[in-house]
Amino acid sequence: MNRPATTPPAAAPAATEPREAPDTAPVDPLFLAAPRVSTFLGTQPLTNASGFFFERDERLYLVTSRHVVIDEDTRHLPDRLEIELHINASNLTRSTGFSVLLYDEGVAAWRQGRDSGSEIDVAVLELDRSALPDDAVIRAFTPAHLQTAFDEVRPGESLLVVGFPLGFHDALHHLPVLRHAVIASPYGIRFQGQGYFLTDARTHRGTSGAAVVMRDASPGEATAALPWKLLGVHSSRMDMGNRDLVLDESLGLNCAWYADILLTLTEPRSG
Repeated sequence: MNRPATTPPAAAPAATEPREAPDTAPVDPLFLAAPRVSTFLGTQPLTNASGFFFERDERLYLVTSRHVVIDEDTRHLPDRLEIELHINASNLTRSTGFSVLLYDEGVAAWRQGRDSGSEIDVAVLELDRSALPDDAVIRAFTPAHLQTAFDEVRPGESLLVVGFPLGFHDALHHLPVLRHAVIASPYGIRFQGQGYFLTDARTHRGTSGAAVVMRDASPGEATAALPWKLLGVHSSRMDMGNRDLVLDESLGLNCAWYADILLTLTEPRSG
């Protein structure tokens, strides 16, 4: 029995491999201003934390929480930090660790602050530029990035917390992650007399020392390369001591120390 002639089917298009985003894709400079921080006692790893770079008068600093470098209450006593640095701006998969000693002949190498309220949970370590890799890719906040006009930060303002919650990050490209936050107390007011304001955000251990930032809609010449306003340094979650752990959820609020403390901590030392 003869079969009717049929038109041969059209050739199927050649299969193609899914395209991947190239490693050379540009990223917002905010991601390059916040290195992952690890603490050590000798060769023993202790904790993961967050931090960011701050530059003033050509001096480069690492900013993190004070309790990252020392916490007497929990006997957390590291003797060095290690930060992860990108070493190729066009290939973010390339990085190297950079070790920072916390003591110089038994004397603390970091600076910390205190005000009339209490200890300020911020620590600043100056980085030796000559010891950094020549090809290190670093973006740093400066005094020009500090938010000094309190009335420009409205209640409920949208913010970002740039860090490494539980150490989580893009391990291939060595980049932090962002958590959305909002201002939860009047910006410019010292909450309960302390040198911090509150944010409403989901945070975890490992976020200590993270930069709390707001997009700069009109960056000037000094801030165009990093168009973000630096508002605070994330410290810790805040909770009610008398909360019923069964009936009441956590508040979900956090303390962020006002970033202008960095002007005091990076002042040139006399002598």
